[in-house]
Amino acid sequence: MKVFLPDGTELELPDGATGADAAAAIGPGLARAALAVKVGDNGRVQDLDRPLSDGDRISIITPNSDGPEALEVLRHDAAHVLAAAVMELYPGVKISIGPPIEHGFYYDFEFPEGVTVSDADFERIEQKMREHIKADERFVREDVSVEEALERFKAEDQPYKVELIEDLVKNEGVDTVSLYTNGPFTDLCRGPHGPSTKRIKAFKLQSVAGAYWRGDSSRRQLTRIYGTAFFSKEQLDEFLRRLEEARARDHRKLGRELGLFQFNEVAQGAAFWLPHGTQVFNRLVGLSREMCESHGYTEVKTPQLYDSELWKISGHWFKYRDDMFVTESEGRELALKPMNCPGHCQLFKMQQWSYRDLPVRYAEPGLLHRNEMSGALHGLLRVRHFVQDDAHIFCAPEQTLDEVKGCLDMAFETYAKFGIETKLELSTRPENRIGSEEQWDEAEAILERALEEKGLDYEVNEGDGAFYGPKIDLHMTDSLGRSWQLGTVQVDFNFPERFDLTYTGADNAEHRVVMLHRALFGSYERFIGILLEDTGGELPVWLAPVQAVVLPIADRHLEAAREVAGRLRADGHRVEVDERTESVGRKIRDAEVRKIPFMLVVGDREAEGGTVAVREHRKGDTGTVPVEQFSQRLTAAMLDPA
Repeated sequence: MKVFLPDGTELELPDGATGADAAAAIGPGLARAALAVKVGDNGRVQDLDRPLSDGDRISIITPNSDGPEALEVLRHDAAHVLAAAVMELYPGVKISIGPPIEHGFYYDFEFPEGVTVSDADFERIEQKMREHIKADERFVREDVSVEEALERFKAEDQPYKVELIEDLVKNEGVDTVSLYTNGPFTDLCRGPHGPSTKRIKAFKLQSVAGAYWRGDSSRRQLTRIYGTAFFSKEQLDEFLRRLEEARARDHRKLGRELGLFQFNEVAQGAAFWLPHGTQVFNRLVGLSREMCESHGYTEVKTPQLYDSELWKISGHWFKYRDDMFVTESEGRELALKPMNCPGHCQLFKMQQWSYRDLPVRYAEPGLLHRNEMSGALHGLLRVRHFVQDDAHIFCAPEQTLDEVKGCLDMAFETYAKFGIETKLELSTRPENRIGSEEQWDEAEAILERALEEKGLDYEVNEGDGAFYGPKIDLHMTDSLGRSWQLGTVQVDFNFPERFDLTYTGADNAEHRVVMLHRALFGSYERFIGILLEDTGGELPVWLAPVQAVVLPIADRHLEAAREVAGRLRADGHRVEVDERTESVGRKIRDAEVRKIPFMLVVGDREAEGGTVAVREHRKGDTGTVPVEQFSQRLTAAMLDPA
C-alpha cells in the first residue's frame, strides 16, 4: 500500500503497516523519536502501532513537531501513570477520567472513606510515578466487547468506568471499547498514547481541587489532582518559572494589593469595586464612549429584565437558558439579559427607518448577568455580573463590508492606546447553527473580504462562529506568552429575520437590514484582569488611578507639597500627598509597591524654587524640574498613552 507524507511524497509500505513501520521506513532517527501519527485530512492522532490504510496522508508526531499534539500525547501518558501510582498507594480508590488539558493533565479520583490527599502527598505519589516511568512500561491497546469491559470494571468495583461504558452504549451504540494497559494499570480510554512511559522526561504534580462527577453539582464530588509534563527538565523549569511569575501577577492578588477591587461570598461572581478600581473602570468606559462618539455611534440604554418571549425569538431560550438567571412575575417567565443583542433588536424594531438613516450604530456599556457554575468563577476573568462594551450596527447589505472594516479600524485604534498588538481569527459556521447555507456563505465572504482588502493576516478557526453568524475574533498575547481573546466583529443575517428588522428603501419597498455585533474590550472586568496580569499591575499613566504622589521630606514641607498637588490637580491630573510621618525612603518604597508611575519629592530646595525632584516607578531619579514642566510631561504621557 501507499501513504502520503506532508510534502506529498509517496511512501510504499506492506499491507497492514503501522505508523511505527512508516516512521522506520523514513529513517531510524525518526523511528526512535516518534510518539504517534497524525492521519487523514482531519488530522486524527492515533497510536504508532495501529494499522494505516492505503492512501492515508500521514504525519509522524515527535517532540519537535509543530502544534500541540506531541505534548497532548505525553500528558495523556502522564495522567495514566498518575492513576497507576494512586491505585497502588491507595487501595480501594475509584478512578474516573484523566485527560490532557492546555497546560498539563489531571485525573479525578474517589478516595476511600476517611482518606484525603493534599499537596503534602505529592512527593510520595511522584516517587511511585517515577518507578513506573523508569520501568519503561509499554502502552498496549486492546479492543474488547462491551460485555467483557463491563464485567472487568464491575469486578474491580470501578463504578465510574461502568457508567462511562453504559453511556457509550446508550449514546453512541458501541459494541466494543478500547482499553489501555501500562504495567499493572488498565484504563478505559480512546487514546492515543505514546510507545511507553519512558518518554515522560519531566513532570510535576501541581494542585488538588474538588470536581463534581460529570460536572453535575448534584453528583458526588471527586478529588482532582492536576499535574504537568514535558519532554525535558529545562522545559519544565521554564514552565514553572513562568507559572510563578503568573502567580505574582495574578489579578486577584494585585487587585487587593493595589486597592482596586475585592470579592465576597455574599455576591459570588461579582466584584466590589473600591474607589481606585472604580476610577480605572470608569476611565475604560469613558474611552469606549469617546471612541464610539468619534466613530458615529449613538449610546442607548436597554432594560435588564425581559419576558421569555424575547429570548425565544432570538433563539437563546433554547440554546442558552441554563446560563441565564430566570425568574417569574405575575405568571410570566422573565430572565436577566446575558447579552444586549436581542434588546437592541427590539429597540431598532420599535422605530421606523429609511435607507437615509442607515447605518444605525447602537452602543451600550450594558450590565449583563450569566449563570456561570460557581466552580468556574475566576476573579474578574469569569464572573456572573459584568459590563460589556457592546455595540450593534444595523445597515443596508451594500454597507456591510465598509462597516466591518470600520469596526476593525476602531479596534486597532483602541488597542493602540494600550500598546496591544493583536492576531486575528476568522471563525466560521459551527455545526449547531441557525440560518441558510447561502446566508452563511455570504456572511463569511464579507468578513474574509474585509480582512483581505485591509491586508490583514489571519487564521481560519473552523466551526467556532456564533450560532447565528461567523465572526472575526481579535486575540492578544500577554507578557507571559498567554493568548487572550479581546474583541469580536460578527455578521448576522439571522437576527434581522427573526425580529423582522427592516427599512424603507429608495424604491419605497421594505428591505431587510444586516446586523453586526461588535465588542472591543469584551467585558470591562475581564479586560482589566487581563491588563493587570499583562502589566503586573503597572497600568499606563493615563489609566493609573493615582498618577503621581507628592512626598514631603519633613512636616515643614507639607504646605509646599499640598500646593504642588493642587496645581497638578488643577491641570486635570490625579495626585495624592503622602502626609505620613515616615522617612522619605519609606514613602518611596511604599509608592513603588503601589506601582504609582511618578513620585515627586519636595524638600527645602524644591519648596523654595517651585520645583519637584521626580522619581519614576522602577527607573529612579529623573531630575528636578519646575512643577509646570512636570505637569506638561504628565499631559504628554496621557496624550500618547502607548
